[in-house]
Amino acid sequence: MYTAEDLGIRPHHAFMPLNDACARPPLADGRVRFVGDAVAVVVAETKAQAVDAAEAVVVDYDPLPAAVTAEEALAEGAPQLFDAVPANLAAGFRDPEDPDPLEGADVVVRARIVNQRIAVVPMEGNAVAVDPGGGRLTTRVSTQMPHGFQRLANELFGLGEGELRVITPDVGGGFGAKAGIQPEHTVAIAVARKLGRPVKWVETRSENMVGMPHGRGQVAWLEAGFKRDGTIVGMHWRVLGDSGAYAGFGGALAMGPTRMMAQGVYRIPRITYDVAVAVTNTTPMGAFRGAGRPEAAAHLERIMDMAADELGIDPVELRRRNLLGPDQFPFRTLMGPTYDVGDYRRALDEAVRMAGYDELRREQQERRERGDRCQLGIGIGTYVEVTAGGMSTEYAAVEIDDDGSATVKVGTSGHGQGHATSFSMLVSDELGIPLDRIRFVQSDTDMIPRGSGTGGSRSLQIGGSAVQQAAIGVLDRARGLAADRLEASPDDIVVTDVGRVGVAGSPASALTWGELAGLARAAGDPLQVVFDFEQAGATFPFGSHVAVVEVDMETGLVRPVRHVAVDDCGRILNPLIVTGQQHGGIAQGVAQALWEQFVYDADGNPLTTTLADYAMPSAAELPSFESANTETPTPLNPLGAKGIGESGTIGSTPAVHNAVVDALSHLGVRHVDMPCTPERVWRAIRDAAARTLPPVWSEPPPVFASLPRRGGGGPPAAEVDI
Repeated sequence: MYTAEDLGIRPHHAFMPLNDACARPPLADGRVRFVGDAVAVVVAETKAQAVDAAEAVVVDYDPLPAAVTAEEALAEGAPQLFDAVPANLAAGFRDPEDPDPLEGADVVVRARIVNQRIAVVPMEGNAVAVDPGGGRLTTRVSTQMPHGFQRLANELFGLGEGELRVITPDVGGGFGAKAGIQPEHTVAIAVARKLGRPVKWVETRSENMVGMPHGRGQVAWLEAGFKRDGTIVGMHWRVLGDSGAYAGFGGALAMGPTRMMAQGVYRIPRITYDVAVAVTNTTPMGAFRGAGRPEAAAHLERIMDMAADELGIDPVELRRRNLLGPDQFPFRTLMGPTYDVGDYRRALDEAVRMAGYDELRREQQERRERGDRCQLGIGIGTYVEVTAGGMSTEYAAVEIDDDGSATVKVGTSGHGQGHATSFSMLVSDELGIPLDRIRFVQSDTDMIPRGSGTGGSRSLQIGGSAVQQAAIGVLDRARGLAADRLEASPDDIVVTDVGRVGVAGSPASALTWGELAGLARAAGDPLQVVFDFEQAGATFPFGSHVAVVEVDMETGLVRPVRHVAVDDCGRILNPLIVTGQQHGGIAQGVAQALWEQFVYDADGNPLTTTLADYAMPSAAELPSFESANTETPTPLNPLGAKGIGESGTIGSTPAVHNAVVDALSHLGVRHVDMPCTPERVWRAIRDAAARTLPPVWSEPPPVFASLPRRGGGGPPAAEVDI
């Protein structure tokens, strides 16, 4: 058995830091800050021995008071988690002063909106195996970013180049939570180095639920001003982020991506954004599919629906009146980023058409007039998100082998997104080599010299562009080789219909790829091209979702009936893969709106640590999704592609949330917190009947008034751009 003192690993962040004073010790050193904070590691020859030995370890705990929610942590008199972090405020700032972003509004809509904490729940939890044999460390790990893992481990352990090899085998889902290096990974590496023997660790499902970083975890106080005709005048955002017990990447999301996307798809003349991030006695927060962007869309689309209700304007029409037009792009938002391209009205109109919106509204009215037990709710979610932000370069290599097949090497690290298929398609399209003759290599730092991995919906637009350009480079070299051998001009050399390279219009004058590879090798230069693609900026996919739900007015049970999604990810390479990504994202987004929430009691004890308690849906709870696409190619990469991996999650949650409230709106219900569980919906129905509905607005915590302003005086504000 080893403790923190035995291993001597310094505290570190899993991915990116928010506040270094709140870095996490891989093994707790004198103080445990959340249930799941490991205090010791037991090493044994077999799993059974390890389990028995771990049960024999006795830890002497002195209970401490807990701060479980971010609002509790920032309240006066709350227990302080870190001596160096007064009042548990890990970071925060206010935008430069604006006298009143709501000035001139005829109507001001206010709401406190919760984006609850959820568990990531990949099929495979964290797992790592470290072998110190042969004078170096070979680490096999379930990660999204093998090169990032290598870099962080090298920094932590002072390892030199070539001392650590990282291999990522097949990964059973990541969804953002497997970016970076987790404390358990560093413990496994430290133990393997100390013992000089291979070490393996695989977490259980219950360990995964309390140990893997959680997602979301924000509370927003939004004020939005409108003219009577529905025109937006301005907005004031106050967002409180929960970073969990340590202040890393997850806490930074409220300060980075959520702020970045606060303007959404709308013409908004003025926005102010204030943000505070608190440390709490809970599992640390991290990325989860969308990482800050779903939170922004959920807050913004909820306030838009509340405004539509207040103004008496149909929610689709209110959005149409305020959407940015396609002639306004590229568009620099008030929050800083420049949207590349967009046609938001087109996506919204197509989603409304596919759903049969007017007919749905007629059916809804008929059910209300009849007093049906099951009422219909129709919700809209219109969004824009950012992809490939902060990771704009990627490595690729394409080589022709002597047998005429091709090998593609990439710095991304796919784990189910279809990289092997998509990237091989690009090579096949350029070189005419059949897909079954293309070998795909990834996720091994010995075989791939560099790479940014997979995250932020970046892989096709950055990695795919690198692959395409490498393939074009191979073709250019092949033209030169073929021209020399066939005594022709390189301009006349083409890929023939049968996948050979030869003179245009002369099928007999052609060489196979194997022959060309042999010519290149004979000249001492294998037929290979390496290409590092760099994209000039982030891309901004967008779309609109229409959700239809039935609400049982006697029990509060919500049943999703239909979900229509029209997402725009630029030019589409493989429609089937795009549809699969849409469906997966929609399922996770619907689950947040209706079912999933990670819950603690008042003392910080987790109550949802198994799949018997944590309400993750199966396919049986979900309808068949109706997905489609518009295509607005980006000019930022040669493929015209933008990301699609997270779009479904971003559009679906607010659409379903709005649909639930819409089903109850005729009763006077204006808001229901997520997840919209039967109990919460039933209580809203009951309170509406008794005319005792709780207010949808409460005053934000006083901490916001004391935050430093960006670019102003006072202590430096933590600014995070991701």
